[in-house]
Amino acid sequence: MDRTERFYRIETLIRSRGCVPFDALQAALEVSRATLNRDLLYLRDRMGAPIVYDRERGGYRFGDEPSAEAAAGRAGTAPRHALPGVWFSEPEIHALLNMHQLIRGLDEGGVLARHLQPLLDRLDGMLGADAGETREALKRVKVLAAARRPVDSQHFEHIGSALIRRRRLKLQHHSRARGEHGERIVSPQRLVHHRHAWYLDAWCHAKEALRRFAVDAIESVEPLEQRAKDIPLKTLEAELDGGYGAFVGGKLQTAKLRFSARAARWVAHEQWHPQQQGRLLPDGRYLLSLPYTEPTELLMDLMRHGAEVEVLGPVALRRQLHEALAAALARAAASDPD
Repeated sequence: MDRTERFYRIETLIRSRGCVPFDALQAALEVSRATLNRDLLYLRDRMGAPIVYDRERGGYRFGDEPSAEAAAGRAGTAPRHALPGVWFSEPEIHALLNMHQLIRGLDEGGVLARHLQPLLDRLDGMLGADAGETREALKRVKVLAAARRPVDSQHFEHIGSALIRRRRLKLQHHSRARGEHGERIVSPQRLVHHRHAWYLDAWCHAKEALRRFAVDAIESVEPLEQRAKDIPLKTLEAELDGGYGAFVGGKLQTAKLRFSARAARWVAHEQWHPQQQGRLLPDGRYLLSLPYTEPTELLMDLMRHGAEVEVLGPVALRRQLHEALAAALARAAASDPD
């Protein structure tokens, strides 16, 4: 029986019997006196379990149990205290603390981290004497998030609450692509985090279609009491996840790209899309095929590689990349002080 099982067993025995002698606990757990003492100490000091020794009744009970006088004839009364339903080993606690640090790095405004702080405090307590060392180790985890787009914490909380409660939202939204501001009534379906930005996938009741909204472009959020329209997950994935990146809409096409041998050292180890296909050529170059619908984000990634990538198809994508690079070159030449 490992320690986790012993903790549950101790809780069950005290709950069912009300007050349990030390010898009875030791016999049920089949452990040494020293091990049982350590378990009881851990439960009290690190897990906050109100286990006390009742001298009059000659055993251990929960501190919120009745005293010996009040408990006469009611020894089996169920305690108000219950131990947590999830237990972690020390390595698992360290992993969770590091995960918390990663969330903080991705969440500069504290939208998520502050809600997770109680969990962090509890994990800290479970580590006991090692907590200070763990906090020091967390300083060794750093997340660099360039071009982060912070969101309004109140907006985020309203959206998250509506997602869980399955309620509609009234949004004031800024469409940056069109330079327009508008109001939408939506049924939220899911939150998506992509490249340091949050997006809300929702059913737009005005358009009667699925839409993706940048959360940082939402100017106001009003929770409504109307029940949200539920869209099957498979429908969401089919309509919003088939393309490349966060941009949606348009006909599904396949981009065929060829990277130089130099760029292939990195690109061959990257995942651009879950359904991509790639292979190394004998000369070290790398062929990559992936689906896309709206080309905006794909073009930005291709421009980042400059002369290290060629678009083999479709022709329209090749032309769009050529035009974008030519425009960038012309602008750079026009601003050249020489």
